[in-house]
Amino acid sequence: MAEALTGWLLDVYAGGSGLTLSLLEQDGRRLLLDQPFPVSFYVSGTSTELRSACRWLKSQPNPARLSRVERRDLFAGLIPVLQVEVQRPADQPRLFQQLSRCYPSLVYYDADIPISLRYAACRGIFPLARVSVQVNGHSLQSISSLTSPWELDPPYPPLRTLRLEPDCDPAHDEPGGIFLSYNGIRYHQPFKPARALLINLRSILEREDPDLILTAWGDTWLLPRLLQVAQEAGLTLPLNRDPTGRITRKAQRSYYAYNQVVYRGAQVLLSGRWHVDICNTVMYHDYGMEGVLELARITGLPVQTVARVSPGTGISSMQILTALRWGVLVPYHKQQAEAQKSALDLLASDMGGMVYQPTIGLHADVAEVDFVSMYPSIMEHFNISPETILPGTRDPATGLPATRSERGLVPETLEPLLKKRIALKTALLTLPKWDPRRKRYRDWVSAYKWLLVTCFGYLGYKNARFGRIEAHEAVTAYGREAILRAKEAAEDLGCEVLHLYVDGMWAKKAGWSTPADYQPLLDEILTRTGLPIALDGVFRWVAFLPSRLDARVPVPNRYFGVFQDGEIKVRGIELRRHDTPLFISHVQQELLDLLSSAPTADELSDLLPAVHSLLRRRLADLRLGRVPPEKLVVRQTISRELDLYKTPSPAAVAARQLQALGKSLRPGQSVRFVYTLGDPKLRAWDLPGKIDPRTVDTREYRKLLLRAAESILTPFHQDSPAQEGIPVLLPLMPNARLLAAQ
Repeated sequence: MAEALTGWLLDVYAGGSGLTLSLLEQDGRRLLLDQPFPVSFYVSGTSTELRSACRWLKSQPNPARLSRVERRDLFAGLIPVLQVEVQRPADQPRLFQQLSRCYPSLVYYDADIPISLRYAACRGIFPLARVSVQVNGHSLQSISSLTSPWELDPPYPPLRTLRLEPDCDPAHDEPGGIFLSYNGIRYHQPFKPARALLINLRSILEREDPDLILTAWGDTWLLPRLLQVAQEAGLTLPLNRDPTGRITRKAQRSYYAYNQVVYRGAQVLLSGRWHVDICNTVMYHDYGMEGVLELARITGLPVQTVARVSPGTGISSMQILTALRWGVLVPYHKQQAEAQKSALDLLASDMGGMVYQPTIGLHADVAEVDFVSMYPSIMEHFNISPETILPGTRDPATGLPATRSERGLVPETLEPLLKKRIALKTALLTLPKWDPRRKRYRDWVSAYKWLLVTCFGYLGYKNARFGRIEAHEAVTAYGREAILRAKEAAEDLGCEVLHLYVDGMWAKKAGWSTPADYQPLLDEILTRTGLPIALDGVFRWVAFLPSRLDARVPVPNRYFGVFQDGEIKVRGIELRRHDTPLFISHVQQELLDLLSSAPTADELSDLLPAVHSLLRRRLADLRLGRVPPEKLVVRQTISRELDLYKTPSPAAVAARQLQALGKSLRPGQSVRFVYTLGDPKLRAWDLPGKIDPRTVDTREYRKLLLRAAESILTPFHQDSPAQEGIPVLLPLMPNARLLAAQ
């Protein structure tokens, strides 16, 4: 007999004879439901090849259902294809892989789409959706969504979380136990005796039945170690909620993307509950678990998957969802090649974003005006999509690339995302500081920002399924026109434009010092461009920095400043670099905090003695060994295999020290080290034992500290020459040469 239930969908994955859905019911029950869900992929090719492929498919132990149909290709329109329908979703990936190996020349569509995306497109159901279901025992009869992923305040499920983390970084030392946290309880459990640890953990998993296991180093060390110990002890560890499901392990890998080597650690994925390793995620530390859950809602990807993939994969998944809902085929490989261009055509089309060289120095009462998600807004507003762009055709009125009038796939995908981000930012302006929604909204806005940033790059990405370089170039052309119109609007209103950087403008006008003063400028830019514009803030003062190699040459994205509300904004200095030791970052932040206390730019000079005094104290701390070695750790990335380094970098030297002990690092991984006295001038942080503070090369860290201080103080001492390599700030200080020699 069917039973009507209401709850939240936590996960959907292939299992049994169809799908398994993990459901959190209204009264708190956790259910695992089965549902039949046949899936299809499509094949295109010559008649001879397709007939041969059909014979091969019919010869398989579990033959698929075959039929000739017409489906829509995004660029070619309706095309005839062979539909291959598989009854069990779990069988589809293996069947496709075997077929594609036997017939590599065929063109495949809808072949590698995650099952959660197929389900979201077909049923309108997404992770964390509040749903109404009809069930018969463990069989799901029907399901419908009661919410939309675009709601600002959706009803969220009362999730249970179990936190597990070793008591130290496993790369640095062997942990002696783990910390367990749940229901406000936190305690330490030693690893030995192992049997006691396993029995206790198993009891917690069975009693608490968490929906989320949140770990530190869980993918790369903790869960594999626990599973190994359980196997050796002959005990079962119910990490899965689904007893028939399996624990999926994915190997570590390194790959090249956007001019850098990226490393992804091994993964451990569970069935029936989520596992998220905060040390093996892409953007978790930027937007937290709230951002991860929201990305799962809008991308359709499972929670434990979306936490580990890049924002590019998220925006690609959203485009796939749009295509599936439209009935458009999703190519397995990108089909559209770049149109042939002459050298002159390339010069004219591939110009990138507009960047002006900033006016070096310190400036007061400067407004920072930003287009709101400029490139995504351009795609949505001007209907720029791979299938709508008309290569080589210009709009006679504007001279900009022309597009078709039919709504494009990319603008259709971006429209709700842009609207919700603007609604969230608007809500944040009015919510009181005590409102608990503020943190959630901020995390969501950050998560959306990364999706919108990468959607532009994916238009020109060589492997993007719905990418086309001409569309990518068209967006930058519209962007250059928009920022130039903004500059003209500012100058027409009597403003001095200090800097332009792709989608942002820094301008000032005598007598304008409040956000209300700059409102006429925002209105005029909106009128001239049609794109949403916002005032990021008005700086009390902002400093644009010169190149270290030539003080006459500005650096476009190297500046710092203080807004009127005291908020500090920095770009391109040591504080923003991942390889800067914590001690150096903290001192640079201290200097900025001290300078930010000046009510106006004219009063900054009064703070310079205090700034110099602070710097002397921190140099003394370093010289006298009062800085803990862990705050001096430098983190750098290995960019290639170690045997390919002709002149080893510090990172390569540290990696070889670890390799000698059997700790191998892959390209894209980070290595940590401390500069030390004597050869080889550094010591890998993750070598056994502790670093003797007396061996730390304080002169090297003194150079790094003075370099960071110079970045902050150069704008205030521009007329003071550097002497004998001493930073420009030192000649202004008492006992400068003595300080430099310390």
